[in-house]
Amino acid sequence: MIRISRKRFEQLVADALRSIPPDLRGALDNIEVAVDDWPTEEHLADAGMDPDEVLFGLYHGTPLPDRSPMLPYTLPDVITIFQGPLEEECDTEDEIREEIRRTVVHEIAHYFGFDEERLAELGYG
Repeated sequence: MIRISRKRFEQLVADALRSIPPDLRGALDNIEVAVDDWPTEEHLADAGMDPDEVLFGLYHGTPLPDRSPMLPYTLPDVITIFQGPLEEECDTEDEIREEIRRTVVHEIAHYFGFDEERLAELGYG
C-alpha cells in the first residue's frame, strides 16, 4: 500500500492525461476528469460490480459513437479516478503512476465507445 497526497495524486492523473496522443486528446469534448477518494455503492452498481469488488475509475456519460448532433447541449461526461483503491493496490509511486495511466486510458476508451470485452482484448481489462 502507498499513501500520497491528493495534490500529488491529481498531478499523476494530469500526467496520465498528457500521455494520451495529441490527436486523441484533441478529440475529447465536453468531458471532465475528477478525483474522488472511494467509489460509492452507486458507482459500483453503475459499473455492474459487487460491493466487494475493486473499482479504480468510472466513465459516466454518453460514448462518442452514441452521440447525435441533433441532441441539445448536455452536461459534461465525467471520468472519476478513485484514489483509495489505487493506493491500496499499489506499493510504489511507479506502480501507482502506471495504474493511474492504465485507468485513465481505460476510461477514455469508454468515452470513444470501447466496451469491457474489447478493452480486455487490448490488455486494458
